[in-house]
Amino acid sequence: MGSGIAAHLANIGIPTLLLDIVSNEVNKEEEAKGWSLGHPAVRNRFAQTALQKLLKQKPAPLTSTKNLQLITAGNLEDDLEKLKDVDWIIEVVVENLEVKKNLYEKIDAVRKTGTIVSSNTSGISINAMVDGRSEDFGKHFLGTHFFNPPRYLKLLEVIPAKTTDTEVVDFMKQFGEDILGKGVVLAKDTPNFIANRIGTYGLLVSLREMQARGYSVGEVDSVTGPLIGRPKSATFRTLDVVGLDTFAHVAKNVYDQTTGEEQKVFEIPAFMQKMLENKWLGAKTGQGFFLKEGKEIKELNPETLEYEAMKKLKTPSMEMAKQQKGLAAKVKTLTYAKDRTGELLWSILSPTLIYSAQLHGEIADDIVSIDDAMKWGFGWQQGPFEIWDAIGVKDSVEKMKAEGHDIPSFVQSLLDKGLESFYKEDNGDLFYFDGTEYKAVPLSDKVINLKSYKKKHGVIKSNSGASLIDLGDGIALLEFHSKSNSIGLDILQMITFAIDEVEKNFKGLVIGNQGKNFSVGANLGMILMEAQDDNIFELDFVVRQFQNAMMKIKYSTKPVVVAPFGMTLGGGAEATLPAAHIQASSETYMGLVEAGVGLIPGGGGNKELYLKHLRGVPNGVQIDYLNVAIKVFETIAMAKVSTSGEEARENNFLSFADGISVNPDHLIYDAKQAALALADAGYKAPIREQVPVSGSPGYAALLLGAEGMFLSGYISEHDMKIAKKLAYVIAGGEVPYGTLVDEQYLLNLEREAFLSLVADPKSQARMQHMLVKGKPLRN
Repeated sequence: MGSGIAAHLANIGIPTLLLDIVSNEVNKEEEAKGWSLGHPAVRNRFAQTALQKLLKQKPAPLTSTKNLQLITAGNLEDDLEKLKDVDWIIEVVVENLEVKKNLYEKIDAVRKTGTIVSSNTSGISINAMVDGRSEDFGKHFLGTHFFNPPRYLKLLEVIPAKTTDTEVVDFMKQFGEDILGKGVVLAKDTPNFIANRIGTYGLLVSLREMQARGYSVGEVDSVTGPLIGRPKSATFRTLDVVGLDTFAHVAKNVYDQTTGEEQKVFEIPAFMQKMLENKWLGAKTGQGFFLKEGKEIKELNPETLEYEAMKKLKTPSMEMAKQQKGLAAKVKTLTYAKDRTGELLWSILSPTLIYSAQLHGEIADDIVSIDDAMKWGFGWQQGPFEIWDAIGVKDSVEKMKAEGHDIPSFVQSLLDKGLESFYKEDNGDLFYFDGTEYKAVPLSDKVINLKSYKKKHGVIKSNSGASLIDLGDGIALLEFHSKSNSIGLDILQMITFAIDEVEKNFKGLVIGNQGKNFSVGANLGMILMEAQDDNIFELDFVVRQFQNAMMKIKYSTKPVVVAPFGMTLGGGAEATLPAAHIQASSETYMGLVEAGVGLIPGGGGNKELYLKHLRGVPNGVQIDYLNVAIKVFETIAMAKVSTSGEEARENNFLSFADGISVNPDHLIYDAKQAALALADAGYKAPIREQVPVSGSPGYAALLLGAEGMFLSGYISEHDMKIAKKLAYVIAGGEVPYGTLVDEQYLLNLEREAFLSLVADPKSQARMQHMLVKGKPLRN
């Protein structure tokens, strides 16, 4: 966890010192090198090994392997004095109060006045840890609980001690959001804080109800995952990933500090104790609730402790839920269903909702913090109080009372006031119930919720694929909202309209959205349908429209800023590359992946990526057009996709001047500021340029490389055909090396190659396979 936090800090450019304990023995490799216990490499081994593991872990903790250079390994004996030069010390040692307090005593002796010290503890009392420390230490000490893995999980719980200065708390909250890119919630110093307290309770209730009602592990997971807005790992796969030992430790934190009925829930069931004894800890030991035998995944039978074929629950209510629109309607349908799904879900949800309400005021001051913690830390799409609203507070409370449950006073006070929901929306603004009245949900100025924004401000124009919105301050926003944000004629028409409108009435345009991904590419289903109907003329028209729209983005007289995030593939990448500025999310997975479906980019992607590579060469350096062509060819032919925004920059999808937003909630705001900055600086449209190409020598070299792969059996005959088409386009045709060609010439080459491939039956088979199976076909 310590190295994961260090990696996250390095990802955002913060130099970090990683200190671990000193090794008390020399291993065989070190002994062979003649090293003793006193050798620096031996003394720093634990920290250095942790750093090397960062390069191998999946998912990758580092957004770029280069970021490892920002982390320095050391140890807690030789390098403790170095802490006097740092601004923030994060303790991530073993979850033992005395060990932590002993370390803090040493830190207190060397830290400079004003240095912030925090613990990443998942449940030990913050106040107990700071007891006995100096006054300045106490003012600057607090809990900062990251969730694992730190790069990917949004939640950061900030837990002040009684001694913590309020300015330090406010600073860490702001720093966590703006610099670390986290969703920050203020938690109180209670066992396991917010997310682990409720999340662990919910998981243990699921275990209890599974046993009491005779469900299998697989049946529970088939209900408690995406069906109700939870991660695919659902209940038991989550436990396997977390590790049963870790989960048991977190549960014991609460068990040791509670009494009565609450304590009973946090008692690990007997069968899980047996799993712990057997070292069936989950993914880390190769078996837990699930065991993979060959290609088959088996589930554990808690009664026999033997592995059996995996079962899934299939009931009428599950089919009914799939027909409902929106998660709230799905959850309500399932929760009240008169079948085994409804029985299971109600038995899990109702006690978890009651427990969450009982903790209101104890673990956090408001329901927003509780809901956000569960969404950001456990991947729930709805927090407990949002779920309660979804299933109906009044109806659910009546059912709870009928079953003999005590209703928390916080919930009863809502109903006594004649109110029926914990949240309400008014003119696009969201309010929450605080126990007495509704208060506005606090939002940073940097968080622009497009759904709420449109309700409040309306739209300029909209069609089935996109909407144009006035973002204020002279900036407009074009939002994609087609299925998967795939780009079809509707979006292309809106791009054309948007740029014309912005050139007349606005300072600049942002192209962005808040879907699951920025765009998975062009509308492949439409392309295949037209191709199979032999409507090449129609496809030629569509490709021309796509190319024209991309050129309008590039040569707009007002700055166009594109804000990609998540999957930005194929046509999505093509819509991004021509922008005056790209403001990407740190988690941007960008690539021109058309080769995977038997095509090459047809909307200008080849040309723009080639130009990005050319512009990446420093001024005054002789450009080798052949070398540039090879790099672009490899990127597109191999359908390379960046694993982060930073890697997209390394792959030249982003230039040095393009921006990367660490906090995804700030992406639209950051893009707007970038557009304003360009406009205020007197932005001028780029001059249409002549493009130098590698020509015939480049084409021959690219073909030679592809031919070698074909003869070695790495690519198929159809892959070779695609490679030839791509090589011709990248090289700029069979012209002399260094020839200057017009952009439209390159666009014509792209379009011709794209249309010839789309008409090929083998390419159509690849498209069909991708649409049906969701993965590439090699034919």
